[in-house]
Amino acid sequence: MATVTPLNSLREEEHIMSTLLDLLRQEQQLLVTADIEGLPAVTSRKTALVTQMTLLSAQRHRTLGKCGFPAEEAGMDAWIEASGEAREASASLWQALLQHTREAKELNRINGMLINKQMGHTQDALQTLRPQGATANNFYGPGGISTSVPRSRGFLAG
Repeated sequence: MATVTPLNSLREEEHIMSTLLDLLRQEQQLLVTADIEGLPAVTSRKTALVTQMTLLSAQRHRTLGKCGFPAEEAGMDAWIEASGEAREASASLWQALLQHTREAKELNRINGMLINKQMGHTQDALQTLRPQGATANNFYGPGGISTSVPRSRGFLAG
């Protein structure tokens, strides 16, 4: 039976984070080209990967605690220092995960800005389609002719 160490979940975390980075880049490309058809699938996969990362991180924290180290991110540095032969591989993997996490946060921030920009364009387009001022109750009838619909006064019971 293999020994359970923080390195076990760390390998999987790094792999998932790398996959998430690729997905965020794909999302960014879809946003830049305004290709909204592909976004729901990307969002669904992104959510699943983030959920997996959360579970693996919690597993790594529990394992750190069982090994006698702080059950948090700071505990990884102490565990790596004490990991002996696996020290170099563990440190490299940990640094890669931290770097990929920083990159993912930045990509996510940029993608959020792109989404807000797209939403702004959509709101502007909708605003130009809405009637303004006195013509707010105008609608187009079946013949394409603008008609004014009187405002309803509602029903009053006496």
